[in-house]
Amino acid sequence: MKSIKMAAVTAVLVALASGSAMAFPTGQINIPSTDAKGLKEVTIGINNYATFTTDDADKWNVYGIGLTTGLLPFEKLKIEVGTDYTSQTNNAFNFNAKLATPEDAFVSGLPAFAIGGFALDSSDGAPNIIYALAAKTLPVIGRLSIGGYTGDKDALTDANGKKDNTGVLASWDRSMPEISDKLWLAVDYMSGNNGFGGIGIGGAWTFSKQISVLVGATFYNDTDVSKPSYTTQVIMNLP
Repeated sequence: MKSIKMAAVTAVLVALASGSAMAFPTGQINIPSTDAKGLKEVTIGINNYATFTTDDADKWNVYGIGLTTGLLPFEKLKIEVGTDYTSQTNNAFNFNAKLATPEDAFVSGLPAFAIGGFALDSSDGAPNIIYALAAKTLPVIGRLSIGGYTGDKDALTDANGKKDNTGVLASWDRSMPEISDKLWLAVDYMSGNNGFGGIGIGGAWTFSKQISVLVGATFYNDTDVSKPSYTTQVIMNLP
């Protein structure tokens, strides 16, 4: 898609299942991307998250609304900040921030880079995840991203309570002009059995310059922590 910002808002769904809300930086399905908002660019995301299961013990269904905007007027260096509210969670309000450069920003052939944080909150139980990413768009294949993350050792634990607070981030995304210029697809991965780790798949359809809708699903690394889930997200770009 010509503008990823119209295609997706990141949402790490498993955080909701484990009782923490997420802040939504510009991203793929579940992980951030190297994209960032420019000055005066504003996105509002209205999101729903739920498990596929009908088992009451594993079933959950929550809603969230997020606001993301850019702070710098530069094309080659961007700062993005955001906040969101998610229902039925212990840490309802969270924040995110990102510093990013696009591909070919300073040297031809240079990958895009981003460093940032999401699920940022001073209260107990907040994941406070910090990450770094690099991304490169390849002909035909699409964009490949790779990076790593670290977070709060008490919040990011496995099913046995052992810390699992560092890992790998990776993704593939691509617009699909062979089908329609309005269609964008993505697959992303976050390692770890900490309640966040899993594989996300999904896509977005751009209805207009202002409105797009994303549908995705997540299959977690540790099903003892969280069951497979799905998300629907309405993304509104202002003005």
